[in-house]
Amino acid sequence: MTTPAHLDLTASPVDLAEAVCNIPSVSHEEEALADAVEAALRRLDHLVVSRDGHTVVARTELGRRERVVLAGHLDTVPLAGQGTASSLPITRTDTELVGRGTTDMKGGVAVMLALAAAVPEPTRDLTYVFYDCEEVEAEHNGLARLVRHDPSVLEADFAVLLEPTDGTVEGGCKGTLRVEVTARGEAAHSGRPWLGHNAIHEAGTIIDRLRAFDAQTVVVDGLEFREGLSAVGIRGGRAGNVVPDECVVTVNYRFAPHIDAAEAERRMRALFEGYEVVVTDAADGARPGLDRAAAQAFVEALGLPVQAKQGWTDVARFSAVGVPAVNFGPGDPLVAHQDEECCAIAQVEQAYERLHAWLTSSRG
Repeated sequence: MTTPAHLDLTASPVDLAEAVCNIPSVSHEEEALADAVEAALRRLDHLVVSRDGHTVVARTELGRRERVVLAGHLDTVPLAGQGTASSLPITRTDTELVGRGTTDMKGGVAVMLALAAAVPEPTRDLTYVFYDCEEVEAEHNGLARLVRHDPSVLEADFAVLLEPTDGTVEGGCKGTLRVEVTARGEAAHSGRPWLGHNAIHEAGTIIDRLRAFDAQTVVVDGLEFREGLSAVGIRGGRAGNVVPDECVVTVNYRFAPHIDAAEAERRMRALFEGYEVVVTDAADGARPGLDRAAAQAFVEALGLPVQAKQGWTDVARFSAVGVPAVNFGPGDPLVAHQDEECCAIAQVEQAYERLHAWLTSSRG
């Protein structure tokens, strides 16, 4: 029988990060870590703890005039072709934690756990959300499941997703739309190509439109979001001696959060007029909400650079329920999912100290 993992919430945030990283938790296999998190939080009398699958929620109920959500996912991606256990335990040096999950995002999870224990009477009521299955298909996402089961769990004035941001605050996120654009042709023997119409050649027009697209930089709530439109895949052709009658170009549009996915789709259909366009994936972005008092107080308290999130994160799930959210957590996102993933110890300490100061400040 395996001994249940134990987390000591009185340990330093860095020690906690090391301990959390060393509990295997590849997506869909977060049970052991969720069990350890739940057990540790239930030992804290000032929190009301609940669980939905492998997602753990802990709340203060102090009657404060403002509520804030701190959220982080428990799962990691595996090493290529391997499971989490093959990369554990992680390595700790004088300056870094090295190994799977250190940046994405066990450093952030550890900071949340340390705060849950160290701040029993925050100046804002808190909801801590430790959720599963962020690194896989959206249908499995624990945060999305919470919204489906009980949207009121995430009701708040502001939310912080502790994804790695490399010492900055990243506001909101861009939306994403993926479409398949199909060029049609007429099949023929490649020895007599004039009898057909080459769909791959026809797809050159689609590529030309992509090249000519004028990607905009859009200012939303004071932050600059750089849009992008990219061909990310192409398929076509039946055999080496057949002029193809179909070629499909997969296109990914990353759009600023001043529009939604429906408007992004309309723009893509207009851009590729004359061709069949099929949407295969779509997700709205999230406005930073930096015009809100709670967000402004957060930025002022942390005193760190603020920039737009140029990718997509689960802050969009908060935006969808009307809660402004930012990304802020230890680690460099550029090393996430790499075999040599690492996180600076100083960033774990900084994230904890800045959030602790914010949650205990008089403005609340």
